[in-house]
Amino acid sequence: MALLTPLFAFLYHLPQVYKWLLKPYYIASLFMCVAFLLVRKTPGICEHLSTQREDGNSCDFDWREVEILMFLSAIVMMKNRRAITIEQHLGNIILFSKVANVILFFRLDIRLGLLYLTLCIVFLMTCKPPLYMGPEYIKYFSDKTIDDELEKDNRVTWIVEFFANWSPECQSFASVYADLSLKYNCAGLKFGKVDIGRYSEVSKKYRVSTSPLSKQLPSLVLFQGGKEVMRRPQVDKKGRAVSWTFTEENIIREFNLNELYQKSKKLDKTKGEKFERPTESVFAPVPEEEEPESKKDK
Repeated sequence: MALLTPLFAFLYHLPQVYKWLLKPYYIASLFMCVAFLLVRKTPGICEHLSTQREDGNSCDFDWREVEILMFLSAIVMMKNRRAITIEQHLGNIILFSKVANVILFFRLDIRLGLLYLTLCIVFLMTCKPPLYMGPEYIKYFSDKTIDDELEKDNRVTWIVEFFANWSPECQSFASVYADLSLKYNCAGLKFGKVDIGRYSEVSKKYRVSTSPLSKQLPSLVLFQGGKEVMRRPQVDKKGRAVSWTFTEENIIREFNLNELYQKSKKLDKTKGEKFERPTESVFAPVPEEEEPESKKDK
């Protein structure tokens, strides 16, 4: 019964995620998630396992195992309350199911625990979640092209996602960002991405940390006239990101996308004409960082 909570959440979204389930990563993850259940319930194997049940039935869960599963199910429910995409729901279920399996296997037999933990590490190192491959209007930058593209036309507003392929948060956000690009991309408003996990110089220049502790991945930065106007999440003085949820509604509201889109569409009609000055920003400019006094003295 303790497994029903995450299973119900999984089955609820099943019609929307069937295309992902047939991929090797999720097939392997499914077997990893139910490994303890299979070992505990498979005839011919379960009879040789230890148990704390009073009736001595080693082919059924004891009270401590049920307690562990109930606790992990509650954590999955709390985590999924803040999940935005289907990938995040699946990721939470897979992650905490594996944690439950590690605990249960170590409690059952340390040898089985070590074997399962080794399999998890090998799986983590060799298998990556499938990347988003759907439709999008997004330009991918490299360390050599990002500056030129942002400064090429002052009339164009850019929204750029700084991401890393290894980040689960970036992988989950990919479909949301792609949908926004399909809805709002036009001649005067464009969407871009740059992999700062690959281009470390870009990470340093635009002050986006790739450290998991900083929680700055992904980061969305809006550029107008080649200069940064705003970013989300914001970063505090300690270099940690201020908590912010990457939902489509939050991005539309914070970046004022509807107004930006209406103003940027005018560039389609005036394309080819020369402008004496760039389009006026609807945001206050981001103040530049002052140099430390020690550097000025030098």
